[in-house]
Amino acid sequence: MADGFASPPAPLLFTPDVEAATAPLWDKVKHHVTPLEWQLHAPLIAEINRLKREKNAVILAHNYMTPEIFHGVGDFVGDSLALAREAAKCDAAVIVQAGVHFMAETSKVLAPEKRVLIPDLRAGCSLASSITGADVRLIKARHPGIPVVTYVNTTADVKAETDICCTSANAVQVVEWAAREWGVDKVILIPDEFLARNVARQTSVKIIAWAGRCEVHERFTAGDIADMRAAYPGAEILAHPECPTEILEAADFAGSTAAMNDYVALRKPKQVVLITECSMASNVQAESPGTQFIGPCNLCPHMKRISLRNIHDALLYDQYEVTVDPSVQIRAKLAVQRMIDLPPPTVPARYDLVKARHHVDVELI
Repeated sequence: MADGFASPPAPLLFTPDVEAATAPLWDKVKHHVTPLEWQLHAPLIAEINRLKREKNAVILAHNYMTPEIFHGVGDFVGDSLALAREAAKCDAAVIVQAGVHFMAETSKVLAPEKRVLIPDLRAGCSLASSITGADVRLIKARHPGIPVVTYVNTTADVKAETDICCTSANAVQVVEWAAREWGVDKVILIPDEFLARNVARQTSVKIIAWAGRCEVHERFTAGDIADMRAAYPGAEILAHPECPTEILEAADFAGSTAAMNDYVALRKPKQVVLITECSMASNVQAESPGTQFIGPCNLCPHMKRISLRNIHDALLYDQYEVTVDPSVQIRAKLAVQRMIDLPPPTVPARYDLVKARHHVDVELI
């Protein structure tokens, strides 16, 4: 324009062409998105998918994304481990992280040559903010010679001080690998206190833990489980290992998001309760329409900052880029790559008491 300001983009409309192009996606999400909402979502989905082709971009969508994002625009979907693997091997020039900031940092750590965008810089994580690189350096000084296993829900600065990363799907495997490699019987597992306590029940390796917690999973109580049992006696209850141990004791099954997804897909229960973030249930149900999904669930306020609109704007305006200091990136990549290079578990780790070896406590820092 003559005044130097760019013209605003044309409005996105729900045309017959958009309706036809997005019809298969609508069929997947129609039980979780109203027809009126879909008329707003579908034009954005069609335009996002066009922009991806134009800019050689991919969208990594975490399991906690809402269904219209997860099924509508996600090129690769899954838990943190699955997305980390895809970030490392995809050949796109641009990665848009439909998740939270530490995930975008992990993508940048693994693919420093790619441009990594996050739609909202405020999409954080209570676990990632619970610990710093300086904290890890102090922990190592107090426990020399003990390997540090760090949950992927951490900043690049923390990963850079780490020996190897893990996710909830492989935490037991990684802890036992680290103990063998270092020739010790004790491992530092940070920052999720509840994951550490639940891992400790699955292994003979002693655990030193940090008092970090996921603000979504720590809110669940044993009373929630009892209420669901009373109201829905036939429902199978699945819990995430970031929940307090009392939740896992009361659940029928406990495992990572991937493990819960596999459980529902293979067992096909008539009714199921997922004790985790709300959108996880919606996304699993789209693939298992024969199962009735029942609350409770808690929303992650950080994940919910990501929307179709700000994904669209990230691609259109090339915002907001996530960078990692090169010296941090090199050290953090070593820890993440060690995790990726381990053979994947035959099945994702199971944490409930059916599989527990013993009841032990952790050494809390």
